[in-house]
Amino acid sequence: QVQLVESGGGLVQAGGSLRLSCAASGSIFSLTTMGWYRQAPGNQRELVADITRGGRTNYADSVKGRVTISRDNAKNTVYLQMNSLKPEDTAVYYCNAALQGYDSRWRDYWGQGTQVTVAS
Repeated sequence: QVQLVESGGGLVQAGGSLRLSCAASGSIFSLTTMGWYRQAPGNQRELVADITRGGRTNYADSVKGRVTISRDNAKNTVYLQMNSLKPEDTAVYYCNAALQGYDSRWRDYWGQGTQVTVAS
């Protein structure tokens, strides 16, 4: 019933920019923290950034100053604006959300992932 759909990935040159979007839909009673994670082949999944419903943000040290996470609560959507991209940013980016269903239970959901490739 709940789905997270990412979009906005693609191929860019080093120094370029991308904006990722993730929209949550379905049977959602309450949507709290949303975040972006990434995983490159052979690597561990790592946090890029997350944001609470109230707008408090958290960033990985590797992206601070280059990335901005934001959200539109009315649209149940989180965004990741990425600037000054580097080849090491190349990965599949996954949206994550913590939400409460109408059964009052809290669950963790993931999107299908969107590929970001930064060329040298």
